[in-house]
Amino acid sequence: MSKRALITGITGQDGSYLADFLLDKGYQVFGMTRRSSTNSFDRISHIIDRVTLLSGDLLDEHSLASTIRAAQPDEIYNLAAQSFVPASWSQPVLTAEFTAVGVCRLLEAMRAVKPDARFYQASSSEMFGKVQQTPQNEQTPFYPRSPYGVAKVFGHWITVNYRESYGLFACSGILMNHESERRGLEFVTRKVTDGLARIKTGKTDTLRLGNLSARRDWGYAPDYVRAMWLMLQQPKPDDYVIATGETRSVQDLVETAFGYVGLDWHKFVVVDESFMRPAEVDVLVGDASKARQRLGWTPAVTFTEMIQRMVDADLLRHGYVKS
Repeated sequence: MSKRALITGITGQDGSYLADFLLDKGYQVFGMTRRSSTNSFDRISHIIDRVTLLSGDLLDEHSLASTIRAAQPDEIYNLAAQSFVPASWSQPVLTAEFTAVGVCRLLEAMRAVKPDARFYQASSSEMFGKVQQTPQNEQTPFYPRSPYGVAKVFGHWITVNYRESYGLFACSGILMNHESERRGLEFVTRKVTDGLARIKTGKTDTLRLGNLSARRDWGYAPDYVRAMWLMLQQPKPDDYVIATGETRSVQDLVETAFGYVGLDWHKFVVVDESFMRPAEVDVLVGDASKARQRLGWTPAVTFTEMIQRMVDADLLRHGYVKS
């Protein structure tokens, strides 16, 4: 009999790739979506007839219990959150409700309805914030620098707490930045590749960016959802940092993208102070040794390959045909 998985946030980048991955593994996939006028199913349109969508909300524990009862999942992947860091400054309380307390509501619902399920919590490298050591591993102290990072720390520790207090199989994946063709347009990697495509197709002649010197450990999202699944296949639950171990600046990202299509980025990129964060996270780079050793996980797609795939996808979307 096929396994059953429930994915919150199935319409997001990670949720859609995880759904693809689990369907290929023969799972029955259930996705939780909020009743909302702004719900976009673009990322799962190609599999919409192969997944079962259920209505639920991280702000409403009763709806979470109903969703779990309907899905009867063997595995629950909590990927839903208010996940755009800059928005957490303008909506700190809402970010806390979704990204922090929402995890507790979901764990409570699972404990009441399906305590034998295996639970994955999407933790974040933003929890490290003002980094206390480089590279960051599972023992690195957290020092979040945004309301989003603070909320993710709560979500992380409540997952650990429920694992230790109630014996739940609950894991947290501390994922460094991971990008793809399905990344939201508001995120800097996609902002660069989409902006480049607009420039290449004559729709604009400038790309406005914030801090070009901020450095991140950027990986490819399909590689990272494979790590999520691997965590829930282990004999014991644990937490893992997932990372490439390589760091690049926003300027490196810009140079890679523009260089791929033969453009000089200096002619088009404008640094705009309004895009600077109130408190910047300068360098994030992860040590995924534990994931390599215990999960057998390594990233398959390089940074350059990832950016080229993203550029190609955005050029195609804007109607540019490469000769």
